[in-house]
Amino acid sequence: MAADAGEKTTAASAAIPANHKASDPTVVGGDGTPPANTKTHTSPTSVDQKARDSESSPTPTEMGAHNNGDYIGINITPSPSSNHHSHRKVSMIPLIFLIFYEVSGGPFGIEDSVGAAGPLLALAGFLLFPLIWSVPEALITAEMGTMFPENGGYVVWVSSALGPFWGFQQGWMKWLSGVIDNALYPLLFLDYLKSGIPALGGGLPRVMAVIALTIFLTYINYRGLTIVGWVAVVLGVFSVLPFVVMGLISIPKLEPKRWLVADIHNVDWNLYLNTLFWNLNYWDSISTLAGEVESPKRNLPRALFFALLLVVIGYFFPLLTSTGAIPLQRELWSDGYFSDVAKIIGGAWLSWWIQGAAAVSNMGMFVAEMSGDSFQLLGMAERGMLPEVFARRSRYGTPVVGILFSASGVVLLSWLSFQEIVAAENFLYCFGMILEFIAFVRLRVVAPGAPRPYRIPVGTWGAAAMCVPPTALICVVLGLSSLKVMGVSLVAVAMGLALQPCIKHCEKKKWLRFSTSSNLPDIHRENETLIQ
Repeated sequence: MAADAGEKTTAASAAIPANHKASDPTVVGGDGTPPANTKTHTSPTSVDQKARDSESSPTPTEMGAHNNGDYIGINITPSPSSNHHSHRKVSMIPLIFLIFYEVSGGPFGIEDSVGAAGPLLALAGFLLFPLIWSVPEALITAEMGTMFPENGGYVVWVSSALGPFWGFQQGWMKWLSGVIDNALYPLLFLDYLKSGIPALGGGLPRVMAVIALTIFLTYINYRGLTIVGWVAVVLGVFSVLPFVVMGLISIPKLEPKRWLVADIHNVDWNLYLNTLFWNLNYWDSISTLAGEVESPKRNLPRALFFALLLVVIGYFFPLLTSTGAIPLQRELWSDGYFSDVAKIIGGAWLSWWIQGAAAVSNMGMFVAEMSGDSFQLLGMAERGMLPEVFARRSRYGTPVVGILFSASGVVLLSWLSFQEIVAAENFLYCFGMILEFIAFVRLRVVAPGAPRPYRIPVGTWGAAAMCVPPTALICVVLGLSSLKVMGVSLVAVAMGLALQPCIKHCEKKKWLRFSTSSNLPDIHRENETLIQ
């Protein structure tokens, strides 16, 4: 899927701050307010001139800070007001925990890093990998998410830079990757319960439990994103707290020499890298519901910063205290081993607490992932990439059809094994990230003066250089994929390539109803990109 955009556009445009249009009667009224549902077109020359005037000397913005100015698109169309939908927006604290669950959910699943490479490389990996992957991805999400603060997120970024065809491919790969990822969580939840309820280990009881759990968590998503956000806060505190307790109890037992154990000749690099990658990606997922965030230009960069700290500390601290407090037996370090460590360090009560935290963490990851996936479909429908039905909201402001589609995908994919799910979603996710990097750099090159409420404090060459290490890592992860996973993933990519023309044909024949929200700025016309 990561291919050259290939299409040249015929008109160059850029985003303009609202305060540069206050005196233009064709765009705003005499009182400075925009007329309802109007689209105004400005010549490319005047647009480019105003873009240069609006930001002739772009000032780097620190993470957590933002520049003022409304979200106005290339055709000088006002952004939707914060009151366009009557439902409540997501505030800062729930936003942090939604990002936390999109990315992490706690240290459950990182045990394989010790089994694959030993304590030293595991600890080093969870310190260095975020610098190579998580920090660049979070910074790009902060810049692009505030540049385009609307539902759809990375789909809008790619579409604005490379055109609607590649925007659709990005949406298809990322949505499928998210649904595949979400299929894990009901299974992992039941795996933690099957020791107490053996019937959940397989057969019809397990199938019915997966369906029932999916329905329950889907209903939480249906009831509203603010509910999902505060549920994530409660579950997040419950999931992290036992590791804080275990770390404090382990202090008298720590032996620093245990952290230095490494055998570079006995490393399962495939398992090691996939464990790091799976536990430290998906920072861009929060962008798909940026339109539901309270003051996204201010809150999104700040929430990403605090979530990054929470995730990295949430991985490193339990790994540090656990490997330092007990003798190393690498063969035992696999999924779920933290509960055994807790029993050794603190007793059975702490072990049960961590098992319970692991179970509810999977619930938190499910509801956060489904929110991102469903609002992505809503954003694509608002941009006319999907039928209008996907843009319909419930009385709680949630995308009903998107939620149902995502839930159905979870149930259909839940028969796959854990290893197959992780490998397949990593493969598709990598393709999507390549498109994001291309879009990010291209917008820096062709639209340097476009308003960016948060701007990474590097120039164009710095932005390109920042994408090199994660791109190299993507190549390594793809190269380590098995032929089976590679084949299945390429088939999924081919489906997206065929699906977009089919949808456009349905639109042309008027078999399905499509529409573009008049409350969003134009990012392309016909096959044009935002800028050329």
